[in-house]
Amino acid sequence: MTYAAVRVRGTVNIKPDIRKTLQLLNLTKVNHCVILEEKPSIKGMLQVVKDYVTWGEVDKDILNKLIITRGKLGGDKELTENHLKSATSYNSLDKLSQAIIDKKFRFKDIPSVKPIFRLSPPKKGYEGIKKSYSKKGALGYRGKDINKLIERMI
Repeated sequence: MTYAAVRVRGTVNIKPDIRKTLQLLNLTKVNHCVILEEKPSIKGMLQVVKDYVTWGEVDKDILNKLIITRGKLGGDKELTENHLKSATSYNSLDKLSQAIIDKKFRFKDIPSVKPIFRLSPPKKGYEGIKKSYSKKGALGYRGKDINKLIERMI
């Protein structure tokens, strides 16, 4: 299983250990998204920053769309399918996305790719940035519903 985590809240008045955890997850700015593997250490880090991010299991279709529309190379260049074919052993974006979801390949292992996706704020806004998702807010674990949020942000 592969998670997508999106930063929802800013850094004003947050505790230093939470700020450091956000830096380690590469979530340095609001509306940034990262692709993470499911590991106990990652789950622990997400629990530490649960009041600042939302996360869930990402689908292959959404991952495809995210990589092709918001993927960037160093120097702010577009990430093209030709670059993916030449830099990785996968000959299509579909196979690459499936390999990332199956944990056979990590997105950040693509040469010169930026490990984050800059997203725009979601259409119709967040559900409320001070409450957890289970209480009709936008924070914390949201399962498969992360795909709907990312769709609104692409």
